[in-house]
Amino acid sequence: MAKAKRMYGCTECGATFPKWAGQCAECGAWNTLVETVLESGAAAAPSGRTGWAGQQAQIKTLAEVSVEEIPRFTTASAELDRVLGGGLVDGSVVLIGGDPGIGKSTILLQTLCNIATRMPALYVTGEESQQQVAMRARRLGLPQDKLRVMTETCIETIIATARLEKPKVMVIDSIQTIFTEQLQSAPGGVSQVRESAALLVRYAKQSGTAIFLVGHVTKEGALAGPRVLEHMVDTVLYFEGESDGRLRLLRAVKNRFGAVNELGVFGMTDRGLKEVSNPSAIFLTRAQEEVPGSVVMATWEGTRPMLVEVQALVDDSHLSNPRRVTLGLDQNRLAMLLAVLHRHGGIPTHDQDVFLNVVGGVKVLETASDLALMAAIMSSLRNRPLDNGLLVFGEVGLSGEVRPVPSGQERLKEAAKHGFKRAIVPKGNAPKEAPPGLQVIAVTRLEQALDALFE
Repeated sequence: MAKAKRMYGCTECGATFPKWAGQCAECGAWNTLVETVLESGAAAAPSGRTGWAGQQAQIKTLAEVSVEEIPRFTTASAELDRVLGGGLVDGSVVLIGGDPGIGKSTILLQTLCNIATRMPALYVTGEESQQQVAMRARRLGLPQDKLRVMTETCIETIIATARLEKPKVMVIDSIQTIFTEQLQSAPGGVSQVRESAALLVRYAKQSGTAIFLVGHVTKEGALAGPRVLEHMVDTVLYFEGESDGRLRLLRAVKNRFGAVNELGVFGMTDRGLKEVSNPSAIFLTRAQEEVPGSVVMATWEGTRPMLVEVQALVDDSHLSNPRRVTLGLDQNRLAMLLAVLHRHGGIPTHDQDVFLNVVGGVKVLETASDLALMAAIMSSLRNRPLDNGLLVFGEVGLSGEVRPVPSGQERLKEAAKHGFKRAIVPKGNAPKEAPPGLQVIAVTRLEQALDALFE
């Protein structure tokens, strides 16, 4: 077996050097040289390297390429299937990231135990012992007689075992604990993560095995390791939510086999993660009495509408620079909308602290939240509660116009299904025939929307 040739490459300019140095001699950057492998004797063949998927390169015209529907198989979880685009694809590689204790290992263990009753599955753990995995499965009441579990961190041993076991689905928990013998650096380093992930992706494409990779996150919330890791895999999922909260949100930020920004909602219980098929009902657990500063909006997540409650608190400020605090909303957009509210609505807030929150820990980053945000601010500022049966959504421009948003009809149907009586929406989203029991108020200007709030 040929010995691997090790070089040190600069992550800034790409220059390579035979020895490590603190500073790159080409671009002058410090601490950017990382170990990498130029030749892998274990993977090289006498005729040279194979392609990314383990096959020799082929050239075809687009007309010759088969465009048949990609076969999928279910994970036995409707919410996880939704986020994946309809189910797992043979040979796909899915990367799941999230804060410690958020539920990454729990949902994958639940998924594999259910899949193992129908097809071979292998759970590879580098962080826990087999006893710990078995104890969690018993505590969650999962079927345990089919799932195969292995404790290993060497990627060469993992792939050799997988070739013998031939699993249909495999979990690697986590990629930061895996190392390759071709490199001398410690597990979790940039080069170790990159090379280990490359071997796993190549194995998945060759064998048709669907692989889940668990990824650690940094204190800023991004996936740890090289950014190229997210480019190598087919799907990137993020777990969101508070570790001490009840709800968990699984969001797709990259998916080669489905829509991005799809959202799955789960509830954490003593029996593991349970699906929430109707998340609007969970996020709308409002108080019976009407309170100032609270309004419901319809946001669009992936392929479905979701009703969430936006709360605002406006209070006199004793600071020279009033505070602008948002949770689940864009803080810069809040500052812009307050300026629009002053200019076109005649409502100054330069001496007020403004606090905004989306109930349930949901992140709403689309512009459809503009009108609801302003409605909540007005309700708190005037200390006048809005009707519990009121729904508001729409984008507000800098000149005070109310612009339509995508999928307005579906948002209104979701509101009517939950018993809402009135809706203030952009004129471009007004339907020809309103859903039964729902009065739709179409507006084109911010002034019209503010006048309609307290009717």
